[in-house]
Order: sequence, then C-alpha cells, then structure tokens
Amino acid sequence: MRPEALALLAAGCWAVSSLFSAPPAQRLGAFAFSRWRMLFASLLLWALAASSGGWRSLDVSALGLLAISGLIGIFIGDTALFACMNRLGPRRSGVLFACHALFSGVLAWVWLGEVLWGWALLGSLLLVGGVMLAIVWGKRSDESHHWEQTRGRLVVGVCLGLLAALCQSVATLMLKPLMSTGIDAVAASAVRMTLALAAHGLLWLLWRGARAQAPVRWHDAWLTFLSAAVAMALGMTLILKAMHLGQAGLVAVLSSVTPVLILPLLWLAYRRRPAMGAWWGAALAVLGTALILR
Repeated sequence: MRPEALALLAAGCWAVSSLFSAPPAQRLGAFAFSRWRMLFASLLLWALAASSGGWRSLDVSALGLLAISGLIGIFIGDTALFACMNRLGPRRSGVLFACHALFSGVLAWVWLGEVLWGWALLGSLLLVGGVMLAIVWGKRSDESHHWEQTRGRLVVGVCLGLLAALCQSVATLMLKPLMSTGIDAVAASAVRMTLALAAHGLLWLLWRGARAQAPVRWHDAWLTFLSAAVAMALGMTLILKAMHLGQAGLVAVLSSVTPVLILPLLWLAYRRRPAMGAWWGAALAVLGTALILR
C-alpha cells in the first residue's frame, strides 16, 4: 500500500479514537487515562509482534532511539494532548495538534533534507490551510456542547496543544532513518509504548498529581481499550510503516487531516451539522489531498 494511503488511514484511526478518548480522559484525568491507554496498547502490540514474529527484527542498538522517541512522542506528547483536550475539547485541541504538519515540514527539511515542490507543495498548503479553516470556523455560533467549553486558562490549553504537536513531529521524524533499516513497525511501536508506560509508572510512584481523579469504571476501561487499539496499536503502526515507505514531511502533512475527519463524527455526537466554514475547510483539504496523490 502507498505511504500516502497509510498516512490517511492513520489519520482516520486518530479521528475515530478521539471520540472514545474524550469521556474517560476528562473523568480520569490526562495522566491516568494515558497510563491505562498505554497499558492496553502495549499488551496488544506485543501480542501482535509475538504472533507475527516481528520481534525478531529488533536490535539492541535500536532500543535507545526507540526509547527517546517513545518518551517524547507518547509519554510527553500524548499526555499533553489529552490535557489539552480536557481543557479545550476535541475540536480546538485538534487544530492545535494539526500544527504538527507544519513542524514536521520544517524539521524534515532541516534534519533529512526533504523539500516539497510542485503539486505536492501546493497540495500540502491547501490541505493544512483547509484543516485550520475547518476547525477554526467549524463551530456554530449557537453551539453549547460541553466539549466546546474552556476549562481552566485558555493559554495553558494552547501551550499544551502546541507541545503535543511538536513532540509528535520530533518523535516521528527521528525514527525515519531507523524505519529504513527494515525494523518491524509493530515491534517498534511495542517498544516505544512499553518504555513510555514505564516512565508513566515511575511518575505515578513519585508524584501524587499523576494519580487518577476518579475510580476506573468498566465503561471507562472499555472506551480506553478501544482508543488504545484504534489509535495506538493500529494508527501509530500505520504511521511508522508510512514513514518507512514515504517522504517524512509528506506523510506528516497527510496525517494532519485528522481534525477534518473528526467533523462528521462530532456531527453525530452533537446531532447538528458543522458550520459552513467547516465545509469549506474540508473541501480545501480534500483538494489538497488530491493534488498530493495525483
């Protein structure tokens, strides 16, 4: 499968998982939710790596890079993202996280020497612009859903969202050379997830603020498991595979369509259609994707 298609599938996984994630993340808190999510994802990934034999591709020399990537992208990045979501909701946290496409484009040029030209560059600009437009103008003036409320200081939520986007870019791009060696994407994801979970466990022991805000209910556990399976076990593996096969900056741009894909899902949750700006933004994002894939 083409790397562009893999990146789009990963974006779809992240969009679907955001609806599973929002309720338990708000109830348990960002730290506790991330910890349970990583536990479920680690178990799933190691089971897949063991059954497929992908664990044999792991090399001791790769563990250090996978550990750093896991700490930056999952331990810090994911926790910051859900802390942002708890404050600003899925829609506004989505527009901040979509900035990872811009960060990735710049970092891919600085670190890897990748440059977008021609139709790919035009398509990338249209896609990123469409994503921003869809989310910034995607709220109706009379919308009162609790996911649209701001909890705490707005500036803190914005900083957390941008931190999550930057961590996602750095953690993914630093694995590009490693993925080119032929390491199994599932096994690599399993190692990253396990090491990030270990860091969360250490934080839980040392800091009381990392404890759960409420007891874990069966419904919370089920939604967290679905989020882990769709976003982390499947979505992250797809993005690593795409990174192995394609251009890192382009993969990051395509994976940033997640907020546009969230819009129809939020329509189902709100029971009200998105604002006109959301439709225009989605149309630009689709056009940009078509230019990239042409």
